[in-house]
Amino acid sequence: MQEMTIYGVSFDMVGKQPIVLLKCAESNRFLPIWIGHPEAAAILMRLQGASTPRPMTHDLMVDVLEQFEVKCTKVAVTELRDNTFYATITLEQNGKEVEVDSRPSDALAFAVRSGAPIFAADEVIEESAIEFDKGSEEADDVVDRFRSFLDDVSPDDFGQQG
Repeated sequence: MQEMTIYGVSFDMVGKQPIVLLKCAESNRFLPIWIGHPEAAAILMRLQGASTPRPMTHDLMVDVLEQFEVKCTKVAVTELRDNTFYATITLEQNGKEVEVDSRPSDALAFAVRSGAPIFAADEVIEESAIEFDKGSEEADDVVDRFRSFLDDVSPDDFGQQG
C-alpha cells in the first residue's frame, strides 16, 4: 500500500465524466479514477471548504459515526477488477478495526470529511497509475500534462467508475 493525496478533480474531455486524480505521496505517479458527478461535487465541496445548510450524505455518515465514537482510520483503493476500482473504509471503535467495502468515490468523499489518510494498493498503482517526468513537479506543468493525457484517454483504459 502506498499513501496517496487527492491532487484534484477534473473532467475527461470526451464524455465530460469526472475524474479524481490521486497522487502517490512518495513519487510523481498519479492514479486517475472516473467517478460520478454527485461524488465529484461532494469531494470538491469539501476540498474547497464549501458547506451546505444541511448535511449531505457523506457529512451525515461522518456525523453519525462520531456520535458512536467510531473513527475512520484510513481509506484504501484496494483493487482494479473488470475495469472497476474497489475500495475499503477502515473504521475503529474501542480498539477494534473493521473494514467496510466501498466505491472509491464514496471512500474518498468520506476521507476528505474525516481527515483519514488515503492509500492505494501497489498492484492498482502498477496497473493504472501514470507517471510524469521527474522534472515536472511544477503544479501548472502537471495539470497541463494531465489535461493533455485526458484528451486521449477513455474510462475503459483504467477502470470506469469508482
